[in-house]
Amino acid sequence: MKRILITMLGAAALCGTSQAADFPDRTIHMIVPYAAGGSTDGLARVMAEAMSKQLGQTIVVENIGGGGGMIGLRKLMQAKPDGYTITLGNMGNFAIAGTLYPKANYDPRRDVTPVGLVAKVPMVLSVSEKSGIKTMDELLSKLRVPNTEINIGHSGPGSTGHIASIYFGMVTDTHGQQISYRGAGPAIADLMGGVVDAVIDQTVTMIPASKGGRVLPLAVTGNARVPALPDTPTFTEAGVPKFDLHVWNAIAAPAGTPEDRVNVIAKALSDAFTDPKVVAQMETFAAPIPPKEEQGPAYLKSLIESDVVRFEEIIKNSNIEVE
Repeated sequence: MKRILITMLGAAALCGTSQAADFPDRTIHMIVPYAAGGSTDGLARVMAEAMSKQLGQTIVVENIGGGGGMIGLRKLMQAKPDGYTITLGNMGNFAIAGTLYPKANYDPRRDVTPVGLVAKVPMVLSVSEKSGIKTMDELLSKLRVPNTEINIGHSGPGSTGHIASIYFGMVTDTHGQQISYRGAGPAIADLMGGVVDAVIDQTVTMIPASKGGRVLPLAVTGNARVPALPDTPTFTEAGVPKFDLHVWNAIAAPAGTPEDRVNVIAKALSDAFTDPKVVAQMETFAAPIPPKEEQGPAYLKSLIESDVVRFEEIIKNSNIEVE
């Protein structure tokens, strides 16, 4: 009887090992909870292609925008926790949306399984050529006019662009007219067309948008200028030192996804960072590859936990709440 039991346990262990070794054996779906053409979408497509090579299976990007990232996250939360559905989102949905949407009953510390950090990306404040604004001082002067008609576009309620524009208003004591879109792509398209006057978004989208002269970057976050925008001052140089906000992007899976499968995906992500094509594309985006100590599930878990607390304070102090 004891011999039979040992044999059965051994078989079960081998079966478990085989299942882990066989993952993945089909297409993986990567939900991007924002519209195509935005910052997060751009990073997602770079990482999906590189990780597909590492995993030997196709990763299909699916854009599900709206609700500050909550619509896409709900689909992730409803997915089977088997590793075949993941998301590439940012701090907007991983650290902000749960507080901003109290009725959503969402807490990233409970409802997603961290996989790994993708990048911490500087933000750029840009204006439309049609606005006539050339400098930060000119923008601030116009924003301080009572009943200003300066429009600031952002990628939807609760998005990083939304929080960034509110935070910018807080530190400069200004109040632009907030215009909400279903993603950074549509917001930047209207910035280029002169429909909105300004947008604060990540270098991933702002660097390409600045080419052609229709969009003028006024300032970039961080301690140093971005090589791709050498003539654009930092916010400190532009006279707004208190505005220092980077957007982090990351990959997560549904809560309850087996640890062994999470580790397979996390390894594929880390291995993708060594791909020369990825390195070159990330440099183009001004999105530094995370150092080794900031890669993997453990670091992302701690980052989510700390930033949930951080943005709770900003949101509550601003009296922001979205239905």
